[in-house]
Order: sequence, then structure tokens, then C-alpha cells
Amino acid sequence: MSGETHRIIRDSTPTELETRFADAQSKLNGSRRNLIRSILEHPEDNYFLSSRELAKRYNVNAATIVRTIQALGYNRFGDFATDLRNHFVTRITPYTVMRATTRDRRLLTDRIRRNIERDLENLTALLAGLDTPRVLLVAKQIQKARRIIVVGVDFAAFLAGILAYALRVQGCDADAPEGSSGNLRHHVDLLGEKDLLIAISFGRCLRDTVESVRHARSRGTFTFGITDSDITPIARFCDQHIVASISSVVFTGSYVAPLAAVNAIISAVAHIHPKRTLERLRRNEQEYTSGARWYQNEDGSRNRFLGRNRGSKDT
Repeated sequence: MSGETHRIIRDSTPTELETRFADAQSKLNGSRRNLIRSILEHPEDNYFLSSRELAKRYNVNAATIVRTIQALGYNRFGDFATDLRNHFVTRITPYTVMRATTRDRRLLTDRIRRNIERDLENLTALLAGLDTPRVLLVAKQIQKARRIIVVGVDFAAFLAGILAYALRVQGCDADAPEGSSGNLRHHVDLLGEKDLLIAISFGRCLRDTVESVRHARSRGTFTFGITDSDITPIARFCDQHIVASISSVVFTGSYVAPLAAVNAIISAVAHIHPKRTLERLRRNEQEYTSGARWYQNEDGSRNRFLGRNRGSKDT
């Protein structure tokens, strides 16, 4: 199983919600302790529910839910729900996602549509909460950086590769190293105060990615993260970060929102100095307009089927 999928390690640092629960033991009777414990043990079933829906699920009244979360120190259910989602993000595994979806008695066709609906929800959340000043900040750091390393491991590797490639097209010295921990370490060893490291990882975050951030910062390198919560190790250790959810009903996670965040960064870099970008792209214009780059038929003619449906007839 790829490491950048959802995962869990039981001896990890307690989440905010777990800490509050531990501190509030004396304020909770047995039934309320069992209620919170059950909610925490099954965050995949609960993090998206309203207070009334949560009460219905556990066969209690809404007032019991409110009083219980108040005992944990929350004034509003929304604050509790935020911490529950963060708990979910850091504790989810491929198994728990698949288990939750198999409990839902949807038709297979409905499941397929639900996958795309969740992608759209993640995109909507990204757009609503996008911190554009941070996107501009990293774009400016990219423009002035001598060297840029983009670190993404396992599923996040394709995001790192896309970003590094797009930056190279715009004339940046950018690379997305792959391979072993040692290879990452050697690349980061080349960074200094005039360079930039962009790290992409989610949930508990992969050790190689986090260690790359910490090593880069020790060398005075500015670090920027793309992650799915403000409490992930990437968010904590990077100088700045943006949040893009990978929440999904698929055990691999959804990378639609992080890809949109990458595209936002690419666009920002291109438009900070549009004349410079146009000049760099103009150098490749002949390659893009020539026939050598694109597929041709065996007789050398251009493909006339572009834009047509597969079954359409050539005319």
C-alpha cells in the first residue's frame, strides 16, 4: 500500500480532541465517556454530521451532545466538528475508509457519482478557504529562488512532478527528486538561504517528506507546504502552507483539490511577471507549432480525428 494513502499509527501524538477528552474524564459520567470514545473510534462515520445527526446516530438527544462537548471545553459544536475532522484526517486508514463505504447501501452507480461529488466538495472548500496571499508569497519565493526542490512521495509524487515540470517550463531551476531517503537528503544538502523547498504530504505525513522540510530549514531554506490540515507535520514545520483536502470515499484519497492548488501556484508564478513568462514560452513556440511534437498518421498526415468521438467517420 502506498504510504501517501490514508493510514494510522496508534502510538502517535494525541490529537486536540484526544487531549481534551483525557483532561475531561472527571467531568464526564460513564455514558458520556462511552459516547465520546465511540465518536473518536469511528471518525469516518461522524466527522461530517451535524449535532442533530450525531445525536440520532447514537440514540441520544441533541442537548446531550451539546452538554458533552461543552464538558470537553467547546463553546460551539462547529469547533468540536473541526477538531473531529482533524482527528479523522490524522487517524484514517485505507481499511477504515473502505469499511465506511461498504456500510453504506448505495448502488455501485451511486458510489461512482459520490466519488465525484466528494471531489467537487473538496474543490469548493479549497476555493472558499484559499489563502491567496500565501499563494502569491510562494510564487514570489519561486521567482527569486536560485534552486527549487519539490518533495512529494508515493501518491504525492505526481503532484511534485507536475509542479516542478511547469516551473522548469517557466525557466526555474526546479526538480522533484524521486527514489530513496538518501537521494532526497542529498538534494536537500544542496539547498541554502537563496533556495526553496516545497513539500507535499497529507494526514500524518510521510517521514521522508517531513524530514526533508526540517533539514532544509536547518540550512536556512524557505519551506512551503501543501497539506490537508493546519495541524499536520507539514503545516507545523513549514514556514508557510496552504490546505487542500484529500477527503474521499475512495481508500486512495482524492487529489483533485491539491492538484488545483498546484495549478493555482503555477498560474501565480506565470502572471507575476507575464512579459518574462511570455519570453520564456516564446523560445519553445516553434516546437509547439511544428509537426514533430505531435502524433501523425503513418503517411505523415496530421491526425484528423482530434476532437471527434471515437466512433465518428472520417470525412
